[in-house]
Amino acid sequence: MYGKGLRALSISTVVAMAAALGLVFFYAPLEAEQGFLQKIFYLHVPMAIVALCGFVIGGLLAIQHLRTRDARWDMRSYVAIHMSLIFAVATLITGSIWAKGSWGHWWVWNEPTLVSFLIVFLLYATYQPLRFAIEDPERQSRYASVFAVTAGAFVPMNFIAVRLSTAYLHPRVLGGTSNLPGSMAFTFMVSLVAMVLLYATLCKYELTAKHTRAQVRALRRRLSGETGTARRGRSAAPALTASAPSAVGSEV
Repeated sequence: MYGKGLRALSISTVVAMAAALGLVFFYAPLEAEQGFLQKIFYLHVPMAIVALCGFVIGGLLAIQHLRTRDARWDMRSYVAIHMSLIFAVATLITGSIWAKGSWGHWWVWNEPTLVSFLIVFLLYATYQPLRFAIEDPERQSRYASVFAVTAGAFVPMNFIAVRLSTAYLHPRVLGGTSNLPGSMAFTFMVSLVAMVLLYATLCKYELTAKHTRAQVRALRRRLSGETGTARRGRSAAPALTASAPSAVGSEV
């Protein structure tokens, strides 16, 4: 079900990633102040955008689960959030590398953009422990969906609060690509598309893997049930055969 179109999506992702890397290293010019270090911008910022959007998507999918009680929506919400957490970790790592090269520190606590992203990451880091601390599957999915909806609503609120702030040094990217030279803006957009395709491919792959494992488990349970029935049938057959002569003898 989920594997349909996965190969085409994977090929598109590889092509887009190759194009983005080619543009980053051979087309986009060096930034005047930071030089080659600035090229991490084309990796760090798209990953941050995709991670935040993925959290919001996880909340929207959780709303569908709460409305329909369909377990498939819960699984999609879980995968979207799980993959966004991976992208968020990569964002924090690349951001720290960029901060060290630009500001001389691995982390700057008075930078609202960095701190707000860390808060969002720590919030969602509690998602899986909360989810798997509940044993009942129905309650687990319901509570996880409520968490996903609440946290998903917090993400855009947090983003708007940071955008309204004025005392920060972090460069504005969303809505500010017009300030970039044409070659940099084009490279950034291609990198963003490539990162979106990568996120979609990984989510689709994880959904396919989980669906396949579920089918295998269901098939094993079915086979074990049929095997148990067959064994019980074989064990009952000799008893019927042995009792038949005695019954016939009594009638004679």
